[in-house]
Amino acid sequence: MELTNFEKMIALSDEVFYAKNDPNQLSIDQDVIEALEKIHPATISEFDNGNGPVSWVLLIPTTQELMDQFLSKEITEKELFEKTPLSISYEVIYLCSALTLPDYRNKGITKQLAMYAIEQIMKDHPIHTLFVWAFTKDGEFASKSLARQLNLPLRFL
Repeated sequence: MELTNFEKMIALSDEVFYAKNDPNQLSIDQDVIEALEKIHPATISEFDNGNGPVSWVLLIPTTQELMDQFLSKEITEKELFEKTPLSISYEVIYLCSALTLPDYRNKGITKQLAMYAIEQIMKDHPIHTLFVWAFTKDGEFASKSLARQLNLPLRFL
């Protein structure tokens, strides 16, 4: 029996990020999803082709101070999420993760999801910088492309 799109996305996430084996990474579960949605409703986006998700994008708006601590490795990705306060004005966005099933790559789906989510966050917050921990060359390329299109500086871990 073939895996569902959801099962394929979970397997892809495990393959790319190894989050379950790294206590410093943010491991996504229902509690984390609910907390992210409290930070901003646009933190999690997905594209569903009618048979389940084929692309996910996760963003974390946060503070300049927390970004600086993360980029200097004073705090982990998990701590970045846990320390991000609620109900404040966010200044930066962490491009946390983007996953797309292989058959749906290079079609602009992920970029459209990310652009729309970032624009929604920017309507509510004075975002001046993006930052990323790129796990793959594709992730690095996609992050640079987003930053260029949004005319925002991009910082790397």
